[in-house]
Amino acid sequence: MAAEILNGVEVAEHIKQGVAARVKELAERGIKPGLAVVLVGDNPASKVYVGSKVKTCEALGLYSEKYELPPDTTTERLLSVIQDLNQRDEIDGILVQAPLPSQIDSKLIFDSVDPAKDVDGFHTTNVGRLVRNEDALVPCTPAGIIELLDYYKIPISGANAVVIGRSDIVGKPMAMLMLHRNATVTICHSKTRDLPGVARQADILIAAIGRTAMVTGDFVREGAVVVDVGMNNATTTEEVERIFPEAERVKRLEVLSKRGSTLVGDVEPRTVIDKAGWLTPVPGGVGPLTIAMLMKNTLRAAEKRREEKRV
Repeated sequence: MAAEILNGVEVAEHIKQGVAARVKELAERGIKPGLAVVLVGDNPASKVYVGSKVKTCEALGLYSEKYELPPDTTTERLLSVIQDLNQRDEIDGILVQAPLPSQIDSKLIFDSVDPAKDVDGFHTTNVGRLVRNEDALVPCTPAGIIELLDYYKIPISGANAVVIGRSDIVGKPMAMLMLHRNATVTICHSKTRDLPGVARQADILIAAIGRTAMVTGDFVREGAVVVDVGMNNATTTEEVERIFPEAERVKRLEVLSKRGSTLVGDVEPRTVIDKAGWLTPVPGGVGPLTIAMLMKNTLRAAEKRREEKRV
């Protein structure tokens, strides 16, 4: 029996509706949450993401500003832009689009954002608060996955959760969020011995390692929840035929023919779909949740900043 699909588009819409309703309430009090998005360079994927974030702000009633800086921007120039945004009261959230060009000190940049406006949850202060289970702005993708599991009433407390991937953006914060919800958490990575064997212990398996269709049916316990965070491209007919179940192949081959690639995650749907109990699709799974949670984080930042001013 095929896995049930965890529909990220549906959950993202649910989150955005909640944000829009609250933004409308705040507007009646003369408050409009504001997000500034900073893009350095001309990475095509980053431009698409930034455009999507600005468009979603408009749709939900948030104020937004976009800063596009040239590829040769220095760390000092970018710091100056961020310091200005830190001071501006109408800006509640600051997002510096990653990846940044190699000449820029990324850690210094992310730590220069006011922690109260750090809607990406990358600042050292917010990371520390997350580890200590204190109120913090949390990275959008892991936070969105928690919302997804809650929406589908998938129990986290007491579950064995395996996170494949140890990035600062997804793997580590994901593990912390699951731990704080009383899951028993294992973090795996490229050096883990018998990775498929460890993964098969999971009630909830989260694949965030950035390798095309690496997680096959051999990694999945019968009936497990499988969350695919990967965003990779299949570029050949052979890959499409290996990765996707027969029912999906025709559509994927059409996309490949038209665009030269088709989106695929870290999970191989062909061998996982009949073993998992629940599975996120790619696209349409985790991706839409990231932007929805960015909007929710911006709203939270706006509310929290105003609460602190009243104290």
